[in-house]
Amino acid sequence: MISAGDFRNGITIEFEGNVYQIIEFQHVKPGKGAAFVRTKLKNIINGGVVEKTFRPTEKCPQARIDRKDMQYLYSDGDLYNFMDVETYDQIALNSDTVGDSLKFVKENEMVKICSYNGNVFAIEPPLFVELEITDTEPGFKGDTATGATKPAIVETGAKVMVPLFVDQGEVIKIDTRTGEYLSRV
Repeated sequence: MISAGDFRNGITIEFEGNVYQIIEFQHVKPGKGAAFVRTKLKNIINGGVVEKTFRPTEKCPQARIDRKDMQYLYSDGDLYNFMDVETYDQIALNSDTVGDSLKFVKENEMVKICSYNGNVFAIEPPLFVELEITDTEPGFKGDTATGATKPAIVETGAKVMVPLFVDQGEVIKIDTRTGEYLSRV
């Protein structure tokens, strides 16, 4: 059990039958009346965000989230297959669970599978990936001073905005959280 006075960003709690992750918290001490804790909670199963207030003495059970490194093997229609590299156990997840979290992940790359009580609810790709550009328009000489970008398709099929000087066949580094181009490799 964790009391509301000990809330911190990133802690997961069980509250009203759901599992929430604390995104923001604020201890409020009004001039008149009792202190309270104002929080923003993200439901880790469906992604919804709610705002709740707690008395500092209220207690909630802390939820245990398991994060396991697994290798993304391949996709087969609507199913995505992963393997535990230590035990060689394989699991298949449907596209509803995976969402668009694998749009920058190539086959045989390592990802983190997040689960609560054995139910997988999210997949965390690596923070940065290096992918080859398979299709983009050619850049024009001398048009680099404006900081303009152009669309490019990487080898996983995802679309990324890249600077004009980046050409087809080059390998680039991408931030998977924002989908932004970082640099050439």
